[in-house]
Amino acid sequence: MASNNRSPSLTLLTDFYELSMMQGYLLQKENPGVVFDMFFRRQPFGGGFAVFAGLEDLLKYVSALAFSQEDLAYLESLGAFRPEFLDYLAGFRFTGDIWAMDEGTLAFPGEPLVRVHGSLMETQLIESALLAIINFQTLIATKSARVRQAANGGTVIEFGLRRAQGVDGALSASRAAFIGGAHATSNTLAGKNFGIPVRGTMAHSWVMAFGSEREAFEKYAEIYPDGALLLIDTYDTLGSGIDNAIAIGKRLTAEGHRNFGVRLDSGDLEYLSKKVRQRLDDAGLKEARIVASNELDENIIHQLITQGAPIDIWGVGTNLVTAGGDPALTGVYKIAAREKGGRFVPTIKVSNNPEKTTNPGVKQVWRFTNGAKSPLADLICLADEEPASGKPYTFHHPSGDYRKFVLSEYAGMTPLLGLKMKAGAVVGELPSITAIRSHAGEQLDLLDDTYKRLINPHVYRVSLSDKLGAMKALLVKENLAQGRHR
Repeated sequence: MASNNRSPSLTLLTDFYELSMMQGYLLQKENPGVVFDMFFRRQPFGGGFAVFAGLEDLLKYVSALAFSQEDLAYLESLGAFRPEFLDYLAGFRFTGDIWAMDEGTLAFPGEPLVRVHGSLMETQLIESALLAIINFQTLIATKSARVRQAANGGTVIEFGLRRAQGVDGALSASRAAFIGGAHATSNTLAGKNFGIPVRGTMAHSWVMAFGSEREAFEKYAEIYPDGALLLIDTYDTLGSGIDNAIAIGKRLTAEGHRNFGVRLDSGDLEYLSKKVRQRLDDAGLKEARIVASNELDENIIHQLITQGAPIDIWGVGTNLVTAGGDPALTGVYKIAAREKGGRFVPTIKVSNNPEKTTNPGVKQVWRFTNGAKSPLADLICLADEEPASGKPYTFHHPSGDYRKFVLSEYAGMTPLLGLKMKAGAVVGELPSITAIRSHAGEQLDLLDDTYKRLINPHVYRVSLSDKLGAMKALLVKENLAQGRHR
């Protein structure tokens, strides 16, 4: 009888064809060293930037890769794998290298976020999980950054646990949302696992569990006098909710307690927040905070702030953890070089759609900045190129056409891909999630506002170096001559 117990091992978190190809490589004795790039093709949400996230989880996943006896028994039961392949898997460990951007770095279409070196078989195995981890967390971190930008300095709390795509989706989303800029989460397990601050107010059921709204507020304030955030829309926001809350707030303030506030979870948030603010101020509760929730996203928040809604804290749930407006990051994982004769030979996928023609070779990404350290443009170079600061650089359009520009006025240039894993072992100590979040926030602060517009943002330029551009053009020409395109 089949067991319903879930194995804690994530080694089988891979598409079936990865294993089928691995067996084929083994049987054909085709397992050279290769280099894969992970990149995405378009910015999510129609925005002007993405926040790279998920690297720590990826490194931990790769470090722990090992096929258990239970895994092997299951694969054997499928009848698709030969004994010699199962024997190979029994001793499998990832032994390659991983280069990547620092987690929290701003990223743009076409440039490698992660570069994987290793044997063809091992680099093939991690493809699906790598994409699942990086695509989702980068998507949610980006959404969170957009929400925080829209909040214009207001506090953002991620409220998405009950609307997330499953338990793992909820945990990963909480982690990524914090990296992108959320200040706290309602997800207690995420707080424990990742060290994220946890926050919460009350549900309507608390108010309805007592004989009256006033009694419910009084009981809550007795337990939490220095953090009483009262939900005032259970019955009548302006008819009873705000009056009962004011009575509690005045008593708490007179007793020296602080951090009192009210929460709105329905109705016209602009109208209600203005009326509630006026009532609180008239009652002498000018320090009382207003929390708003109810299907918020960056566009609604931006509109409310533009209209002057006096909201201090934003509880964002469904649209944050499910990436409302864009269901998936367009991340892909493509082979870029193959070992032959002791050296890496560039490989390329040529498509009738120029945007799907890959960039060949082992590459590095250089970010050019101005005197204020604000990013100007990114240049994808071959890893063996040694750009020298101070000289003009030609930026070739990544589609390989005639478009190009010369950048001569810049103050600095920084390589973005660093060695994160060597021979299957993580290099150095992983940064704390707070440090990752700070890095993302600093990067966003430095990015020009034209790239951060919610609507029609400026397009950040990612281009190819002279050497890489010439290599790509030559390989495209050679492959087209041999009919290797689609």
